[in-house]
Amino acid sequence: MLDVKIKDLLNQQINKEFYSAYLYLAFSNYFSERNLSGFSNWYRIQAQEERDHAMLFLQYLENNSETVVLEAVDRPEQDFQGDMAVLEKGLQHERYVTDLIHTIYDAAYSVKDFRTMQFLDWFVKEQGEEEKNAEDLLKKMELFGGDPKSLYLLDQELAARTYAAPSLVL
Repeated sequence: MLDVKIKDLLNQQINKEFYSAYLYLAFSNYFSERNLSGFSNWYRIQAQEERDHAMLFLQYLENNSETVVLEAVDRPEQDFQGDMAVLEKGLQHERYVTDLIHTIYDAAYSVKDFRTMQFLDWFVKEQGEEEKNAEDLLKKMELFGGDPKSLYLLDQELAARTYAAPSLVL
């Protein structure tokens, strides 16, 4: 059985991951409305990844014979103030999720819950990649977003992104 605090944090993380999926779907919709289908694709794939993350936390709780508590998912912001603002919010959100993962890891460490720490190791690494991807996208937009031809090419690059399910073994 998991420590009560760990169980609660993991349940909360399920909700946070589903919220992340909703947020990225909102970003995807924003870019779709702007006819930037590559950016829309990029964030739609981000949403798929976040749903998978939620399911991994859910499965981990179930594998440890813990009750999963699904809460209502908040409605994400829908009124975005431009392309750069969306990308900046994406990076800020990834940093927020990293902090959440670190909080759970720290709680697991404090009670010597090595199994949960091992489970979270994949998420720690994943969040490093997520932050880098969000930061790289922001930097590319800063460099190329003001030029319509370059923005078109960047959009085409993002359209080529495909979905790959996580390879974490529980």
